[in-house]
Amino acid sequence: MKVAKFGGTSLASAEQIKKICAIITDDPQRRLVVVSAPGKRSADDTKVTDLLIETARVRLTGQDGTAEIERVIERYRSIAEALDLPNDSLEPIRQDFLRRLHLDTADEGLYMDTMKAGGEDNSARLVAGYLRSTGVEAHYVDPGEGGMILSDEPGNARVLKQSYGKLRALRERPGITVFPGFFGYSERGQVVTFPRGGSDITGAILAAAVDAEHYENFTDVDSVFVANPTLVERPVAVEKITYREMRELSYAGFSVFHDEALEPVFHAGIPVVVKNTNNPSAAGTEIVPERPVGTFPVVGIAATDGFCSVYISKYLMNREVGFGRSLLQIFEDEGISFEHTPSGIDNMSVIVRESTFNKAAEERVLRRVRTELAVDEVTVERGLALIMVVGEGMNHTIGLAGQACTAFAEAGVNLEMINQGSSEVSMMFGIKASDIPGSVRALYNQFFGSST
Repeated sequence: MKVAKFGGTSLASAEQIKKICAIITDDPQRRLVVVSAPGKRSADDTKVTDLLIETARVRLTGQDGTAEIERVIERYRSIAEALDLPNDSLEPIRQDFLRRLHLDTADEGLYMDTMKAGGEDNSARLVAGYLRSTGVEAHYVDPGEGGMILSDEPGNARVLKQSYGKLRALRERPGITVFPGFFGYSERGQVVTFPRGGSDITGAILAAAVDAEHYENFTDVDSVFVANPTLVERPVAVEKITYREMRELSYAGFSVFHDEALEPVFHAGIPVVVKNTNNPSAAGTEIVPERPVGTFPVVGIAATDGFCSVYISKYLMNREVGFGRSLLQIFEDEGISFEHTPSGIDNMSVIVRESTFNKAAEERVLRRVRTELAVDEVTVERGLALIMVVGEGMNHTIGLAGQACTAFAEAGVNLEMINQGSSEVSMMFGIKASDIPGSVRALYNQFFGSST
C-alpha cells in the first residue's frame, strides 16, 4: 500500500486533477490519497487557502463576506464544469462553504481554521467525485470519521497518539480513499489545522498509521535540488537524502516538503519519494534513513529570512549558575519560542522569528532582561537570515567550515553568526537577509562547482 499526497499546484485546475487521477489509477497500490486545496493556476493567481483566509478576515471585521466566498465557490465551479461532472455535484460544495461562512466567529482562531480547512475538504470531495465519474471506486473520508484527532491548537495543531490506531482502519476500506490534508478535529470535535503546508503532515501521519510501503509526495518539480533553482541556474538534483538532512533543509527554506512532516515516517522507517505530477515517470528524490555519502559531503544549501537576534552581554556570565535558564524563562513567559542560542564566555544570542517578536514583545523582553538579569548590554538586530549547509558526510570531511567561510568572503558577505549542530549534519550561518542570493550562489560554486 502506498500513500500519495498531491500539493496545491496538482489540484489547481481540471487539467491537473485529470493528471493526478491518472497517476492514482496507474498503480493499484495507491489506495490512500491525500489532497491539498487548489493552488495557483499561474504566477499572478491566488491560492484557494489565501482566498479563504481573506474571507475569514472580512467576516471577523463584521462584514458579511459573501463576495469573497463566491470567489472561492467559482474556483470549484470552474473545475467541476471542466471535469464534466454532473450539474448537481457542485451544490454540496457550495452549501458547505456557505455554512462555514456563517458559523459563530466568537472564537477567532477556530473560525479561521474552519474556513481554511474548507479548501482541502472540498478538494477531496471533488477528486473522489471525478474518480467515480470515470468508473473507479473512490470514497471521500472526513478526517473526523477517519480518526485524525489533533491537539486543540488552532493553526498549529499536532497529531495525538490515539489517532494512529483509529487511522489504521483505513487499510481495510475498499477502493481508493481520498482524504483531505491540512486539518483534523480536536477532542472537543472542533476543526483545527496544522501549520501552512500541513497536507504533507497529514500524508506522513497516514503513511505511518497504515504502515505504507512508500509515502509519495507529488509536487511540481522533478526532484529535490541541492539549492534553490530561482537562485542557482540548473542546480544538481538529489537522488537520495536522509530524514535528518531533509529536516534541516526544510527548516531552512526548502519549500518542497514541510519540515514537520518527516517525524511520523521517520519513526516508522517509511521511505518518502518526492515526485512531479507533471512528469511522473521521473525518478524523483527518495528520503531514506541512511544513504551512501558518495563524492559530495554536502547534500544541500538552504536559506530563509525572517529572523532577529537578541544579543545579551554580562561580564562573568559563565560563572552565574542558571543564567541561561533565567534568560529563556523570560522568552517562555512571553510565549516566544527560540530557534537557536549561540553563546560565548560572557555573551549569548537568542535567535527568534520576527513574526513572534513584534515591537511590543521586544520592549517587554528587553525591560525584563535588564531588570531581572542585570546585564551589561542587550540589543536587538533585525532583518537576519539563516543559511544551512547540510550533509551526512560533513562530520568525516576536513575543512568544510573553511570552504564555507571562503565562499562568504569571496561574495563580500559579513557573517553575523556561525553555529554547528552537535550532530555535525549541518552548519548554520547568520547573515543579512539581503545577502541571501549572493551567499547561496557562492556556497553552491564552492561545493558543487560553477552554477553555470
